[in-house]
Amino acid sequence: MPVLDQEFLRTLKDKLNIVDVAGGYFSLEKRGSNYWACCPFHHEKTASFSVNESGQFYHCFGCGASGDVIKLVSEMESLDFIDTVKLLAGRAGLQMPALAADSGRTAELKRRRDAILKIMNDCAHFYLDNLNSGKADAHIQYILNRKIPSGVVRSFGLGASLNFTDLPAYLLKKGYSRQDIVDSGAVNEVDGRLVDAQGGRLIFPIINALDEVVAFGGRVLKKTDFAKYKNTRETAVFNKSKTLYNINLLKKLKRSQTIREVIMVEGYMDTISLYSSGFRNVVASMGTSLTQDQARLIKRYADTVLISYDGDAAGQKANLRGLDILKGEGLNVKVVPLPDGLDPDDVIKQRGADGYRRCLDAAMPLIDYKLSVLSKGYDLTKSEDKRRYASEAIRLIKTADSAAEQEDLLKKLRDATGYTYESLNRDLAAAPSQLEIKSDKREERADSANASLKASRFVIASLLFGADYTRDTDVKGIPFTNQIHQILARYILSKRLMEEQVHLSEIFEFFEENTPEYDELTRILDYSDGAGLTGEVAEKYYADSLVRLRTDFIDGEIDELSAKITSSDDVGERKRCAARITELLKQKEKIKNGVQ
Repeated sequence: MPVLDQEFLRTLKDKLNIVDVAGGYFSLEKRGSNYWACCPFHHEKTASFSVNESGQFYHCFGCGASGDVIKLVSEMESLDFIDTVKLLAGRAGLQMPALAADSGRTAELKRRRDAILKIMNDCAHFYLDNLNSGKADAHIQYILNRKIPSGVVRSFGLGASLNFTDLPAYLLKKGYSRQDIVDSGAVNEVDGRLVDAQGGRLIFPIINALDEVVAFGGRVLKKTDFAKYKNTRETAVFNKSKTLYNINLLKKLKRSQTIREVIMVEGYMDTISLYSSGFRNVVASMGTSLTQDQARLIKRYADTVLISYDGDAAGQKANLRGLDILKGEGLNVKVVPLPDGLDPDDVIKQRGADGYRRCLDAAMPLIDYKLSVLSKGYDLTKSEDKRRYASEAIRLIKTADSAAEQEDLLKKLRDATGYTYESLNRDLAAAPSQLEIKSDKREERADSANASLKASRFVIASLLFGADYTRDTDVKGIPFTNQIHQILARYILSKRLMEEQVHLSEIFEFFEENTPEYDELTRILDYSDGAGLTGEVAEKYYADSLVRLRTDFIDGEIDELSAKITSSDDVGERKRCAARITELLKQKEKIKNGVQ
């Protein structure tokens, strides 16, 4: 992968305070010396995500997610390492240095991605110029018919494709290669000819959270056999399952105010219609089934999402799995009931912003919505259907988050079926539990380690985080057997020899992500809250752990010597091994008795 100068990376991290950066993505609360939040990487109700300002790193005590400011932004922005560094360098006002040791493949991928982004940006300007050229009467008329204000047209960068040939010619004239033009997805190659993939359509630029145009949506302006709406195919810069329409403007909104909830619609015009009517907190899934990546993207901006899909029966039954994905990422999911047969744009046109606001106010929790959808599959005037519905509903109610919610839902089921509350409650008690088994990941990780490994982790963590009782420890004399602990010990020793402070954010440079080594580092960081590293108990455990590491190391050598005695036919060697074992046993006894 591309290699950046390490001194530049250290300078970059020195210029960025991870607390300020993290605070731009989620709310932080200061407790003690650290800042805390609910983890953005897994679902939790109690904050276990810690941002350590003095060490300039983050660590989740629930799921183990850890890293420095570069890793945090990479995860939050869904960017690779180099693009993350570019973004942060821009924020810090630093000039990116030249990349060293670029592999041919990596360099070509980067060149290709940069070229596609430049092509897409030029396409967006080309389409915009078309819209204002005086030749796009049909496109202008459509905008007027849909009553899209001129300011909103500019905000969304709407444009016009006039035909199938002008865009390819324009891009070739700009000097782009034929291959890059096709790779961008803006242009297709048909029978050896280049044609505008959105030929003749009204253009909706799709812009990511970094304000980069990554794709286009296009709408036909007259009846045709082609699809009414069409998206750019997936490319090196566009993955539909990881993208939300209008995420760029939502990000700008968050910078100016707190967003309590995000409205999720299906298409471009629903988004623009709501935005024009004052509902700026809106994004669109562009007709796809919701994905985990989209759920995580939404969660960066708000904890509640209001699903506002079409009001017809098909729309109501669709995407249930997608809604569960949203809930699974810790979002509070509510479903907005719309009049049958209407989409959000229709509601705005027929009933105005106030009418749509009333729909939002009536948004129902996800489990209520599921019960509503379930009931439409049964004729409750028929005994058999009513019993089957009640049975299915009971299993669904069993998954509710609290007893109070279960009670409320049982009352609704009673009213819908006529069965007594008592009988339904008995059925609920007898239903198999489907509640998710939750566990403390920190405890799981600790329990899985043997006593020696626990001791080694505690010692290296105490040294790394500068516990007072480690001040006189001879780091070089500690016999770490774990390779990761050895690397960290050498780093600590080098800092001590140079009389420099340990910079915790530097340790993330030693290990590759998604490796056993990186996982071991996160286990050590479980001690970073400092609570387990202070006081008399911690000091005694540290001393006991040093004894264990030293005696375990001796036991390992004794085992090796014993094996040699068993396998060797050389009497002299066997005597030497036996003498060494005697010497080691004496050393071990001294260590246990506190004699160094």
